[in-house]
Amino acid sequence: MGQPGNVEFNQYSGYVTVNQQAGRALFYWLVEAPTSRRPESRPLVLWLNGGPGCSSVAYGAAEEIGPFRIRPDGKTLYTNPDAWNKLANLLFLESPAGVGFSYSNTSSDLYTAGDQRTAEDAYTFLVNWFERFPQYKNRDFYIAGESYAGHYVPQLSQIVYQKNKGIKNPVINFKGFLVGNAVTDDYHDYVGTFEYWWTHGLISDSTYQTLRLACDFVSSTHPSVECQKALKFAEMEQGNIDPYSIFTQPCNNTAALRHNLRGHYVSSYHTLFLNQHFQWILLNCQQKDTCNTS
Repeated sequence: MGQPGNVEFNQYSGYVTVNQQAGRALFYWLVEAPTSRRPESRPLVLWLNGGPGCSSVAYGAAEEIGPFRIRPDGKTLYTNPDAWNKLANLLFLESPAGVGFSYSNTSSDLYTAGDQRTAEDAYTFLVNWFERFPQYKNRDFYIAGESYAGHYVPQLSQIVYQKNKGIKNPVINFKGFLVGNAVTDDYHDYVGTFEYWWTHGLISDSTYQTLRLACDFVSSTHPSVECQKALKFAEMEQGNIDPYSIFTQPCNNTAALRHNLRGHYVSSYHTLFLNQHFQWILLNCQQKDTCNTS
């Protein structure tokens, strides 16, 4: 797998069928806490990425909170010093079917997956997964995610909470949920984004005020002409930076420069790494895309 030689934690991966008739199956990767940190005493955290349509393995695990980082050669790994599995056992779930390594044998599933079915499938996954890993039954359990998981996480949490009502010692010992950079609703998402740009010096005072006025209570899907103009100007004012990691080196992997420069484009590393055939064998999975937004 190209991983470092000093790994002291267990890893498991595979599929859980969530709908036998349709042939829907969700892929997971469990990364336990290091043996020196007593994984049996650590909580279990389910991680969901957003998009919608983006992989929890390729993004959540490979770029954000997972135990490894991928080197620029796309073949080898190094240890992530800030990995969350130092504090918890991490369960990365590719959800819904069609995202990452998860799949459905019914092609229409890939175009009809909504938030409700996504939550129901994820709950079915959990029920069956805990049967496969009974040592995690009754363990403190949290649901976490980012971006569009601002929808996935609360909705799945609600189902778990409702199903647990009246049960003294539930198998899914749900303790709470966490969301970061969450997609919630247009108004609050806009306000938070503009505030972030402004407080980090990415846009001027005047641009910030223009954004607040032009995009106030405006749909992010169908913004007004005035809001679109304000957003475009704000993007130009920020320049060539990664809005998700403003202190890292600029990404040079653009259409105009990719033939002349070698950029610091981390996503290209995991695409190369995960698309190697031997990785599919080691992870017990099928080849898929990093993000499937179709």
